[in-house]
Amino acid sequence: MPSYFAVCLCLVFMLSGCENTDVTTAVDAGRDAVKALTLSDQGVQDIAKISAQLADKQHAVAPTNNKYAKRLNGLVTQQFQEGNLKFNYAVYISPEVNAFAMADGTIRIYSGLMDMLEDGELRFVIGHEMGHVVKNHIKKKIQLSYASSAVRKAVSSQNSAVGELARSAVGSLAESLMNAQFSQLEEKEADDYGLGFLKREKYSTPDAVSALRKIAKLSKGHSFLSSHPDPEKRADRLQAQLEGKALSIEETQQSLVSKVKIFMEQNFPFAARLLQHF
Repeated sequence: MPSYFAVCLCLVFMLSGCENTDVTTAVDAGRDAVKALTLSDQGVQDIAKISAQLADKQHAVAPTNNKYAKRLNGLVTQQFQEGNLKFNYAVYISPEVNAFAMADGTIRIYSGLMDMLEDGELRFVIGHEMGHVVKNHIKKKIQLSYASSAVRKAVSSQNSAVGELARSAVGSLAESLMNAQFSQLEEKEADDYGLGFLKREKYSTPDAVSALRKIAKLSKGHSFLSSHPDPEKRADRLQAQLEGKALSIEETQQSLVSKVKIFMEQNFPFAARLLQHF
C-alpha cells in the first residue's frame, strides 16, 4: 500500500514539471494522494455517507410498504448491529443479483438477490456484508480510490488526447465503492464473520453454505461472479468448518500465535518472558 501511494506522488511531481501540465489539476492529484495516506476514520465515515447518499439517488430504493422492504426489515432485527457501529439497511428494486456495504454501516441488498435466496440465506449474505465493514475492508478501498483518483487527475492534467480520455474515464467514487472487488483473504474473512454471526445468534448455519451454492449456479459471465472468488470453493470451505475439518482465518491466526508462544516458552524461556512486556 505505501509503495502504491509513493508511485502516485512521484507521478504527480514528475507531471507537474511538464510544459503542457494543468498545474491546478496536478496539485489536486497530489492532494488526493496525501488524503489517501492521512485519511482519518471520521474521513472514511464522511466519504462513505456521501457515497451511500449518491448511490441511493441513482437507484430505486424500496419504500417501507414495499414487499421487499418489509421482508428485509423483518430479518434485520437488533441482532444485526455490532457494538457502537450502527448498520442501516435498504433494498434496491433491481433484477440484479448483488449486495454491497459502505464503511459507515450502509448495507444495500438488490431485490434480484432476495428473489433467489431464502430468509436464512439472506441472513448470511447480510452478515457477510457486515463483516466487510467490521474488518475495515471498505476503508482500504476508499484509500485505493483516492490513490487511483490521484493517478487519473495527474494524467488528465496533460493537455493532450490522452488527457481528454483520462478526464472522461473518471468514475464516481460511489460507483467504485459499490462495485469494489475484495481480495480472496477479505472475502474469506467476511464469509467467516457471516458464518460466525449465524452461530452467535443461533441461526441455521447450513444456510451460509446453501447461499453460496445458489450464487455459484449463476451464469459464468455474471458480474457478481466476476467480482467475487469462486462461491463453490467458498461454500466448500465453510462446510469444512461446520464439519470440524477446518478453522476460520481468525482461529488459524490464534492457533499459530499460541504455537509460537508455546515453542518460545519451551525453548527460549528468557526471551518469552521479555516478549510478554511488549
